[in-house]
Amino acid sequence: MKNEEPKLKKVVDAADGLSLGISIVVAVLIGVGIGLGLQKLTGAMWTLWIGVFIGVGAAILNVYKAYDIQKRSLDALAKDPRYNRKQRGYSEDEDEDEKY
Repeated sequence: MKNEEPKLKKVVDAADGLSLGISIVVAVLIGVGIGLGLQKLTGAMWTLWIGVFIGVGAAILNVYKAYDIQKRSLDALAKDPRYNRKQRGYSEDEDEDEKY
């Protein structure tokens, strides 16, 4: 049996990239919810801000994770010989048209 990629892998990867904005909003809202819960438990107003900071931190972490995944994907693509001009025998100042 061959190691084939699932048919919908590209669709799932694209949806994962599109969901970044939604995950930012959800992370902040969950953080605000945590802050409101802490505020009701303790009665201190400043505990709301703890939740807000947790939510913003989670949103920043989501953005960083998405960036890291995209960077690894583009680095792998850059190593592909089809897209690397130096491996194909072109110099920096040479046009592709001159090669043929």
